[in-house]
Amino acid sequence: MKLLRRLLLAFVALVVIAYVGVLGYIFLNQRALQYSATGPVFTLADTKLGQARDVAVKSGDALVNGWYQAPAPGKPVIMYYKGNSQSFSEENERYEQFVAGGYGFLAFDYRGFPASPGEISEANILTDALAAYDWLDAQTEAPIMIWGRSLGSGPATYVASQRDASALLLETPFLSAVGVAAERYPILPVGLVMQDQFRSDLWIKQVSEPVLVAHGTADRTIGVTNGERLYALAPNPDAIWIVPGAGHSDLWDAGIWNQAEPFFERALAP
Repeated sequence: MKLLRRLLLAFVALVVIAYVGVLGYIFLNQRALQYSATGPVFTLADTKLGQARDVAVKSGDALVNGWYQAPAPGKPVIMYYKGNSQSFSEENERYEQFVAGGYGFLAFDYRGFPASPGEISEANILTDALAAYDWLDAQTEAPIMIWGRSLGSGPATYVASQRDASALLLETPFLSAVGVAAERYPILPVGLVMQDQFRSDLWIKQVSEPVLVAHGTADRTIGVTNGERLYALAPNPDAIWIVPGAGHSDLWDAGIWNQAEPFFERALAP
């Protein structure tokens, strides 16, 4: 009986040590696990964006790099916040479509992503997001439409809560980043150790702009209920577009631009 008790205690001790070890590893490497900030940087010469230009926006003590094109007369400009992988420049097909519709745009890499040197953190991403918006606001008198995709839905929601834009489009958004982590690692106290929590569920309550949420039912990165619950919290909801069978990166091909344009037009209607 004593031997069995000792073996049981030893087993429990090993489980506790392993649990603490896993928790320690995740804590120390959480940003490497949370962000995938690698990939090629495309140049404007690689795209069909003949009128866009490279810009460097001052953000705190850093510079973030991106592309800007002014809108056609009478058209809005899109402030685009990218997701958590690769460079903003990888999504050049989107910007080409924006421009084809007469829209201007500003897109950029947060600090620590391929085109912008620096350290990745929630504080830096939010600072960069505000700096980019303010830079854009100083460039144009056109209405600004905020578009945030995936990770970018966090800074997009935050900026909309702090600035007076004309519309907020959230593509595959999370209710909060810490909530997604808790869903993925239910046995870990992620709320206690996660540094970059992106509490969109709190920020959305201060958003006065009309909101469109787009999500897919087969999204395995950020479950569709995140978008549904976030939309339910929006003070000024306009529309929610749920695409059956669409995954996390499928909404562009599924036709999100055909949802975005009418939404922006509604936002500008008298």
